[in-house]
Amino acid sequence: MSLINVVDVEATCWDGQPPPGQVSEIIEIGLTVVDLDGGTRLAKHRILVRPQRSRVSAFCTELTSLTQDEVDDGVSFREACQAMARDHHTNRLPWASWGDYDRNQFTRQCEHTGAEYPFSGDHTNAKLRFTEAMDLRRRPGMAAALTIAGLPLEGRHHRGDDDSWNIAALVLHLRSRNAW
Repeated sequence: MSLINVVDVEATCWDGQPPPGQVSEIIEIGLTVVDLDGGTRLAKHRILVRPQRSRVSAFCTELTSLTQDEVDDGVSFREACQAMARDHHTNRLPWASWGDYDRNQFTRQCEHTGAEYPFSGDHTNAKLRFTEAMDLRRRPGMAAALTIAGLPLEGRHHRGDDDSWNIAALVLHLRSRNAW
């Protein structure tokens, strides 16, 4: 078995600039475990994260369906990082995300909070890999990439667990084309 973790995060966001004193923070981590050799998505996981320096805006709730009450019941960012390393071996296994946003957000938030970066250095930007493999001029969003690949969008777009599941389908699509 050749395992890879596919990760997608949702973060606090606003329609425009953040309110004074607030910054974008991870509020949901979606992680799908993929067996590249077997060509299957093995498991989908979700971790809610309690923000420390921001609040969930109405815009963010409309986009993600996540509410402040929901994320208030989440774990701290540090606990989320520890859980991923402990339960999903994110510090040892290769991982992928759609673009570099997720990787950069983790880097920024780890630097600010002092949490240990939970991932191995073996990261693949699946959006870039898809763009190159499909010989596209522009890098598509995840939903557009699913359409290009002829795959369905499963679940709710802009939810970490569902988006990681869909990105994993794109990873497996690339693998089936010998492009991963």
